[in-house]
Amino acid sequence: MPRVSGTKTGRNAELGLLALAMIIVAIYAAIVESNQLDKVTSTFWVPAALLSALFLGLHTVVRFVAPYADPVLIPAVALLNGLGIGFLRRLDIGDALGKKLDPPGIFGGLGGRQLAWTLISLILASVLLVIIRDHKVVSRYAYTLGLAGIVLVMIPAILPASISEINGARLWIRVGPLSLQPGEFAKIALVSFFAYYLVRKREVLSLASRRFLGLDFPRGRDLGPVVTVWLLSLLVLVFEKDLGTALLYFGLFVVTLYVATERASWLIIGLLLFFGGVYVAYLLGAAIGGPFANFYDRASVWLHPFDQENYFREFGSSYQLVQSLLGLGTGGLFGSGPGNGSPRFVPEVQTDFIFAGMGEEIGLFGLSALLVCYLLIVERGLRAALGVRDSFGKLVAGGLAFTLGLQVFVILGGITGLIPLTGQTTPFLSAGGSSLMANWLLIAMLLRISDASRSPVTGGPANQPGPKQPPVQLHGAMTEVIKP
Repeated sequence: MPRVSGTKTGRNAELGLLALAMIIVAIYAAIVESNQLDKVTSTFWVPAALLSALFLGLHTVVRFVAPYADPVLIPAVALLNGLGIGFLRRLDIGDALGKKLDPPGIFGGLGGRQLAWTLISLILASVLLVIIRDHKVVSRYAYTLGLAGIVLVMIPAILPASISEINGARLWIRVGPLSLQPGEFAKIALVSFFAYYLVRKREVLSLASRRFLGLDFPRGRDLGPVVTVWLLSLLVLVFEKDLGTALLYFGLFVVTLYVATERASWLIIGLLLFFGGVYVAYLLGAAIGGPFANFYDRASVWLHPFDQENYFREFGSSYQLVQSLLGLGTGGLFGSGPGNGSPRFVPEVQTDFIFAGMGEEIGLFGLSALLVCYLLIVERGLRAALGVRDSFGKLVAGGLAFTLGLQVFVILGGITGLIPLTGQTTPFLSAGGSSLMANWLLIAMLLRISDASRSPVTGGPANQPGPKQPPVQLHGAMTEVIKP
């Protein structure tokens, strides 16, 4: 497709922002070593340098295969990814000092493994950008992707608990020392399927049967897709024992449906269905237990975290939540400083509760800065959705951006006591290969769509750059009288 010469691509701005992000990561590593080791080693800069080389490789790929992609996405994600690795290495150093051992090498411990997962994730993102040159090609495989997404979400539910269950939630596939969270990879597949389906059915789903309180509500016969996804989300809630995943996928479908039809009534119906189902599951857990018992326990801990029965109970206890709240409260506005806190008082701080561990050390202001990075990524994704010319691309980009934002809300809501705890990980910060790979693939898809939305195509719409044509003069045009 021909490009208009002289148009800025934003790649140099992206390179400058990447350099700034890696400088911040290097400074963070130096402060951590200064506070924990009382000195700054001569190798503090090595993780940041290795990350710089990895992100420079992705930047080079984007420069050639997606030159007009949004220049802010990669630097914002790189900053989060780099700080996540820096905090995990901070945990490694703290653990080593507690055991009176030498700190692990650059490629050792949690930080080293996350660095390796970052390399794999960036390779996958680059491969996706090279293979998928036009996002509309994905729509050809929409039904296959939809089936694959459902299978990936439901696999842990049918496997034995010894293979799939961790901390009460059945979200994993564990084989020896390796573990995989297949539901993370279902996000892109299900978003693509939802987008394709709603593009084809948009006119039917936009029809209204009656108006109530100023809102046009759909016909009863058109509620089938929403009810189907609602039932599937409740199955996830009951059998996989995870509120976060159920909320993530049902919310994704309802919001994509709202974007496609522009009817707020779908949001109201979706909220009523989901929270009504959750409340019924809570009542059934209190009455009969069984598959609903886990959710009832989580809801009880959320409602009464400081009860002694919940605090000291081995399964489903509120100990983790209470320690998270205490850590966030200890951090205050400015935090104790990177490396000066006690994040290990929070169990599993490297995964679900990494935001609480970092919050103790960087404070409310530091956490707000991280949230601004997430907000910037979501905003740029929505901007790509608004700018792309085809309906499928609009729904895919909007759905992916919303998915990332909702995942951040779900995990932060859990660690702050706003909603019951879930098994979701904090994107790009938490330790774990599944989440990191899946979210980098999500970013790669947003890069591809943003490239299509920002690229100036010759011969395109009138508002695209190009030579202006003189206005047509009507006074000299031929006229003809048409008799009825």
